[in-house]
Parts: sequence; C-alpha cells; structure tokens
Amino acid sequence: MSGRILLPLLFVTLAPSFAQTGLGLSPMRIELTSQPGEVHSGALDITTDSAGPVRFRGELLDFFVDATMTPQFSRQLPAEASYSCRSWLAVNPMEAEVGPAQHVLARYTLRVPADAAPRSYYCAVGFTALPSAEQLRQSGFRTTVRVVAVFYVIVGDPPARGGLEELALEPVPGSGNPQWRAVLTVRNDGDRHLRPLGHVEVQGCSGDVLERAAIPSFPALPRRSQKYFVLLQTADRQRICGLRVSVDLGSHEILQASVAVPPSR
Repeated sequence: MSGRILLPLLFVTLAPSFAQTGLGLSPMRIELTSQPGEVHSGALDITTDSAGPVRFRGELLDFFVDATMTPQFSRQLPAEASYSCRSWLAVNPMEAEVGPAQHVLARYTLRVPADAAPRSYYCAVGFTALPSAEQLRQSGFRTTVRVVAVFYVIVGDPPARGGLEELALEPVPGSGNPQWRAVLTVRNDGDRHLRPLGHVEVQGCSGDVLERAAIPSFPALPRRSQKYFVLLQTADRQRICGLRVSVDLGSHEILQASVAVPPSR
C-alpha cells in the first residue's frame, strides 16, 4: 500500500524483565488496478527498533472493517470470500530475522486469475515478532507485535456506487472533557470499495461555520454500510446547531447532506 490508512495491528503485553520488541513495515497499503490474468510484484520493507535481532513470521490474512472503523484480521473469513485476494498472494520470505539498522525485503507476487470478475478484492499479510530464546526462558508475560500490510486490487473498471445514509452528532465515548464527533454513514451499493473524500461543516446557530473537518480516508468495503467518525474541535455543545457534509464517493459527483442539531437539554 502506498499510504497509511490502516494502522499497524499491535498485540502488546508487557513484562518488566525485558524490553518491547518492535517491527516496522513499509508500505502498509498497496492499491493496484488490474485486468484478469495480470501479475503484480513488489516488496515490503521490514525493520525493527529493537536493540537486538528479531525473528518474525508472516501469514496471509482476510479482513473486514467493523462498525468502529477498526480492521479485523483473520486467517480466513468465509463472509469475505467473494472479495478475497488471499489465494492470489505469495510473499517470500515468510519467516526471517532482522537486526538493528537492517532491512529485510519481503517480496510479494499477486496473480490475478484469468476469470476474475470486475470488482474490488482485498487481503493482507501480517508479520509477527517471535519471542527470542532468552524470552522463552524467562517466566511471565511477553510482548507480541504484529504489523500488517493491506492489499486492494480493482479488477477491470467496476463503477463506484453508493450514497449517504445518516449524519449525526454524538459525544465521544470515554472522553473526560466534553468532546463531540460527527458520525457519517456511507452506503456502498457496488462491488468496488469506496474511499470517501470530503468534509463535515459544523454550523453555528446564526448560520456561521464554526469549523470544517476532513472525513477520514478510510475504505467502505463492497455491499455494506460503513460509519465514519469525524472528531470535532468545537467543545461547546450549545453553539452547535447543525452539520453539513460534502463528499465524493469516487464517482466524481459531490453528494451533500445536512442535519439540524436540536438544542441540548
């Protein structure tokens, strides 16, 4: 992947007896356009910030994005089978060691089947740091880190089709100080993943624009609805009387929606 939309997936438990083992991975998102039967190749750069060498192991993964904008990875997800490119992907090496100030290039080849239907496909490869022999000898918890690179492949030229379902204002859960976010629900009606581009405007009670916040660059996967959470800087709820959104879902058509926000009680 050429950008970083999916954050590295970290599973961390800490032990006081040894330092955390870290892996770095670049790129973390690969987006490809393809025709049936084409082959695509490239490399992933794996590094470590550990003081010593780190052995890692890779695995090919399916994924989906849940209602909280969090990617969920698994070795196999039957519900995503018709959009999965996992079986097309080969990565080498899948297990190796990387030392401080060193790089390991994991080369990938993605072979698109000749009969692939025109649509988006997606899959991932994850690399997990393995415990050292010293860590295995010690008792207690150990640190585990997994970094993930995500692949999106658009085969042919499927249309981007979708719409806006809902726009709302809600408090940010668990925030100590009053904090608000706009929640936009995007509906994907097609077989091509969408990456909305646009912004939310916060409207004051006199019609003025209090702020404009960008919609996160995050995918809405095919044939489902996806929520987008836009953190707002305006903390005074009494000043917010409306929200307005303008967004391009990939069809080069600007969709707009607005909602009045009733006064808080």
